Amino acid sequence: MKVYYGWVVVAAGGLMGCVAIGAVFSLAVFLQPMAEASGWSRTGISTAMTIVFITMGFASFAWGALSDRFGPRPVLLAGGLLLGLGLALASRAASLLEFQLIYGIMVGGAAGAVFAPTMANVTGWFDRHRSLAVSLVSAGMGMAPMTVSPFASWLITTYDWRTAQLAIAVLAWTLLVPTALLVRRPPAASAAAVPAMPLPGAADPAMTAGQALRSPQFIVLSLTYFCCCATHSGPIFHTVSYAIACGLPMMAAVTIYSVEGLAGLGGRILFGLAGDRFGAKRVLVIGLFAQALGAGAYFFVRQLGEFYAVAAIFGLIYGGVMPLYAVIAREYFPMRIMGTVFGASTVFSSLGMALGPAVGGWIFDATGSYGWLYIASFGIGLGAAAIALAFPPLPSSRRAVAQPA
Repeated sequence: MKVYYGWVVVAAGGLMGCVAIGAVFSLAVFLQPMAEASGWSRTGISTAMTIVFITMGFASFAWGALSDRFGPRPVLLAGGLLLGLGLALASRAASLLEFQLIYGIMVGGAAGAVFAPTMANVTGWFDRHRSLAVSLVSAGMGMAPMTVSPFASWLITTYDWRTAQLAIAVLAWTLLVPTALLVRRPPAASAAAVPAMPLPGAADPAMTAGQALRSPQFIVLSLTYFCCCATHSGPIFHTVSYAIACGLPMMAAVTIYSVEGLAGLGGRILFGLAGDRFGAKRVLVIGLFAQALGAGAYFFVRQLGEFYAVAAIFGLIYGGVMPLYAVIAREYFPMRIMGTVFGASTVFSSLGMALGPAVGGWIFDATGSYGWLYIASFGIGLGAAAIALAFPPLPSSRRAVAQPA
């Protein structure tokens, strides 16, 4: 039985996302050991992650446009090479400023080459199972807390943080570069067998990128994406440090982070199936409201069992909602500009992600606890759900199209 090549693209995207996102977020595991070994403040180290997200957002826009023009493969190859280089140079940084600039700009820029172009490319390979396919790619990214993070934790307990980060750089080169060669553009006419039916998202195939970026649906998509990421970025990044501050040992704290990731895998599949059945917009609104409750629940936990319970629920939800943005974008915009459109929306999501690390670090340094971080995340999460209600109706020409399984 011949395998539809779109599933190969999904598998490659999932692996690349796992390695790239895992390498970026490994800084959460490095945070306390780096602070103790170098004397750098948590706020200063966390600011490197803030720079990562800002750079990643604007780089995603540029990489997405390049992907539309030249295809995803050269973009992903460049991103894989740049990511390893950035991690290797950051591991040799002699000052906090040097670390912030190298990690923030090079690693952040490289991550942008992997995330947005991969997600945008996969949406073009599927019509019937689009939510599920995108969710599976995102599930690969969700594997990072269960793979790269424990690996980073083991490296840190065995070696110093600089050697550990250099080892992750080598891992990134080894896995990302050859996997990028498997990625292809989607077929030019995936529905050639039923030419009379317009593709989902292609109600206005003549729409230009400029028109798309000025449209009401793009504005709502971007604002929702921003608030969604602002809701969960702080709780995700500071989970390990918060658990340690509550008196839990390092390895136990890392397992909480891994529980979030494991639950996120299930959430991606669950929300992907639900999005295909009930519509991505409806599922997104419900998920955003639940995410706000999950972020706020961290305010009340202190014991390991409580951390596991909240991490499982929170990870399930935030992992599930994230892939839906690419699906919604594809429903509103034609495939030929998807890299540009989704890359532009990623600018806003990355700005939202940039708030959590630095603000959370500042809150802890100023108050000695993370309490206000979770209160703020709860409020922003409610705002995200409210904004998502403003999505305009989908194009009336949106129809289901048969495609190979």
